[in-house]
Amino acid sequence: MKILIADKFAESARDMLAAEGHEVVFDPELKDGALLSALGEHNPKVLVVRSTKVTTDMLNAPANLALVVRAGAGVNTIDIATASKLGIYVSNCPGKNAVAVAELAIGLMLAVDRRIPDNAAQLREGLWNKKEFGKARGIKGCTLGLIGLGAIGKEVASRAKALEMEVIAWSRSLTEKTAKLLGVGFCSSPLEVARNSDIVSVHVAVTGDTKGLCNSDFFAAMKDGAFFINTSRGEVVDEGALIDAMNKKAIRAGLDVFCNEPAAGSDQWKSDLSAHSFVVGTHHIGASTEQATTAIGDEALRVIQTFASTGEVLNCVNLEDNPPASHIMSVRHANRVGVLAKVLHEVQLAGINVLNMENQLFQGDEAATATIGLDKEPTEAVRKAICAASDAIISVSVQARN
Repeated sequence: MKILIADKFAESARDMLAAEGHEVVFDPELKDGALLSALGEHNPKVLVVRSTKVTTDMLNAPANLALVVRAGAGVNTIDIATASKLGIYVSNCPGKNAVAVAELAIGLMLAVDRRIPDNAAQLREGLWNKKEFGKARGIKGCTLGLIGLGAIGKEVASRAKALEMEVIAWSRSLTEKTAKLLGVGFCSSPLEVARNSDIVSVHVAVTGDTKGLCNSDFFAAMKDGAFFINTSRGEVVDEGALIDAMNKKAIRAGLDVFCNEPAAGSDQWKSDLSAHSFVVGTHHIGASTEQATTAIGDEALRVIQTFASTGEVLNCVNLEDNPPASHIMSVRHANRVGVLAKVLHEVQLAGINVLNMENQLFQGDEAATATIGLDKEPTEAVRKAICAASDAIISVSVQARN
């Protein structure tokens, strides 16, 4: 199997894939037109990327492409809609960079509070300014509000507690019961988090629901002088509203992500937000530790190995969770060649579409059951035709799906 790795990827994982007989093409500098050309040239079955954008043209370029693995958590850089239309699996490595991102989020809180970058900059310039910089508030006893309580949010919460902070949280899936079990205060909305926090830290993926989640209403609800930390994605924030809040409410920010940040690893770039004096900014490095790179490489390796050996795609993000089948047909049959082909032929003749299908083999390899999701109910005549299609068919049953 040919695998094109177009981003940074652990050497140990690359060596393992090569040792298993896969043809590995590794070029971490591939982006934009160069990646498009490489996809057409190498025609890989698997593409591995980290932060590199995967566009419609790229997905259409290789005829053999079957799987795109995002060596990280977020998949907003991949054209999921086109991949789904073309039947290309998209997988990710959730939770493997959680500790790295959480460490940076805590570091940004401390950097904002103690103004560490400004301290360091003035020392380099030969200035001693203890009078100015000796005015930090300290974060012990502060209330940290988390927007999102997935793998990263939970890691941030545990570290915040070690620093003797109070933690409250909102997440779409968070309930009062779960919050109590996790030892965090439950909030029913992002605005409730904003109103009650000294520091807000954002840990949600970019979706239609979360884009611009931290808007003018959100920042209006925050306390004057509060800290705002974002290590998720820039698009979650209305940057103009944040700048306005910094100017009017002295909100200070620690940001690892920005809207329209460069795709390249090194480039000239500046924005009104990144240049603001109340911002401590980093270069979208939340997941960029050796520990996280190794963990992500191991998980991406597991995804590729499983796909190569079984066809199953772990952590797939673009399969239909609930296929719209109106009826489920179960076909018990002897384990013989061509039985299912005859079943599907009768279904096709009846003008019924198969939406999903699974065939499970019983011990001894003599019998199996095929479970087939259909878009409409097969008539009694169709069921009889299926039963008559092969003497290897033991029984056919159909039930309406609730």
